[in-house]
Formats: sequence, structure tokens, C-alpha cells
Amino acid sequence: MDNNSQGTSPDAARLTAQLAADDPTTRHPKVSPPEQDQPEPGLDVKTEPVPDIGLESYVGLGRLRGRKALVTGGDSGIGAAVAIAFAREGADVAIAYLPAEEEDARRVVTAIEEAGRTAVALPGDLMDRDYRAGVVDAAAAELGGLDILVNNAGKQVINETLEELSDEQIDETFQINIKSMFTLSRAALRHMGPGSTIVNTTSVQAYEPNPMILDYAATKAAINNFTKGLAQQVASRGIRVNAVAPGPVWTVLQVSEGQPKGKLPVFGHNTPLGRAGQPVEMAPAYVFLASGESSYISGDTLNANGGTPTP
Repeated sequence: MDNNSQGTSPDAARLTAQLAADDPTTRHPKVSPPEQDQPEPGLDVKTEPVPDIGLESYVGLGRLRGRKALVTGGDSGIGAAVAIAFAREGADVAIAYLPAEEEDARRVVTAIEEAGRTAVALPGDLMDRDYRAGVVDAAAAELGGLDILVNNAGKQVINETLEELSDEQIDETFQINIKSMFTLSRAALRHMGPGSTIVNTTSVQAYEPNPMILDYAATKAAINNFTKGLAQQVASRGIRVNAVAPGPVWTVLQVSEGQPKGKLPVFGHNTPLGRAGQPVEMAPAYVFLASGESSYISGDTLNANGGTPTP
């Protein structure tokens, strides 16, 4: 008697098991983090639970073989996951990050090098004019070129009311989140030719702003607009510009003044998928937009938010 006549074939059983493993509601754990606090900017390695940046869970397929990328905020969270994914897809990667995040950055550099790729560490502060002006050229010099820029560095600090939100914080949030994109993208374009890509990190906050992070949400809406405008400007040069809009993702940003401490245990539970995302789940979106597989996509925002409806 053949397997089909017995009900379920081994191949069908394996497919059923694989589909169950890919269930988006359970593929990654539903975290209920304890209340915790770290001074800004914080460290992934001291976050409970430690966010999954793909050290054990991301497998590359060579989609970015030979490419050269700079990822800002590449030491932790989404930026770290993207840097590791890019390396495992065959790219050499430079990461920009704050000097205070060196412990996290070392993990990422090690993972890039273990993937057999060149890793370049570029510590500095995007609030520093000289650093902003030179970080892209430094990455290109160390990597021997540059054809991918991921503008990912971000600042998010909660304020209960507008009266509590200082002009100093607004200036810092706008400088890091959106104004630096102008500086870094301008510098990157000097190195980029046809087939190059820029990918910006925006957020679901661009569409559904949390009233406690007015400055952050406003920058994310601006990033969407910047992405669409720049994409049109450089399209004739064969350069594409897109954005990824994550929803609630479990990163150190949430515990270093990014969320009220009392809400951490239920962070992300209100999404349709019922849980917060992990940084490694964001990485494939960036890989796709940076690769030739998305060659007819530019000026778009890819939403990776656990099923929340967006425009």
C-alpha cells in the first residue's frame, strides 16, 4: 500500500509541520517583558529578554553578494539585525553607532566577520557635525565603495504632554531621525551608481502617532515624504530609495525612555498578530529592498507592523 492510500504522505506531513512553524502568531515568542529601565541609549545585551537580532535565527541566501553597505544605528535592534542579515547575504558592512553602544557593536562586528565579510565599525554621534559630514566617506573608503545606505539611527523619548517636550529634545530628535538623512544620503549619492539603493527606517507612528512621542512620530511622517521625493529625484540615475515602517518591535529603544515602564509587559500585544515583532523579523524587508529582486520598487514604504492597517 502506498503512502497516499494511508492518509498523509511524509511530504505532506513535513509541509504541515513547516506551515505550523511559520505561523506568524507563534513563530517568535510573545514577549511580556518585566518593567525595566536603562539610561539612553541603552544596550541590547542588558535588555530582558535580549532582542533577537538574528545571531542564531537568520540564514542568508546570497542575495547581496559583493555589495557594500552602511547601516546607521547598526549596533542594536533593527539596525543590528539588518547588518547581520546583509553580511549573511554576502555584503560587506559598515555600522555607525554611538560610542556608548560599543558592547552591542562588538557582537555585530563579530557576526559580520564570522559570515566571512568585511566589518567596519564607525563609532560617533550624529549630533556631531564633523561626524555626520565624514561617516559615509569613511565607510566607502574602508569598504572600497558604497552601494547600500540604510538610514536607521533613531531617537525616541516619551513625554506625557507637549509642555514637557523641550525644544532641545525636538531639535535632537529631528536632527538624528530625519535631518541626518539629508546629509548622509547626499554624501552616499557621491559614491553610488546604477543599482544602488537607499533604505530608510520610518514607523507605523507615521500613520498612527502615539501622543506621548509627538516629535518622534512627526519625524517618521517626514521620512516617508523624504523617501518618496528623493526616489523620484534619483530614479533616472538607476538608484532606488525606499523605506521600511516597523510596528512595535522589541528593542532596547523601548526600555531607554521609549515606552512607559508600566506598559512594557504588554508591549505590542495590541497588534492583530498579538505580539511585538523581533528585530530579525524586520531584516528580510531591508534585504528585499536592497536587492535586485525589488528592481521595480522605488519610493515605496514596506509596512512590517504585525498586521496593523496603514494607508
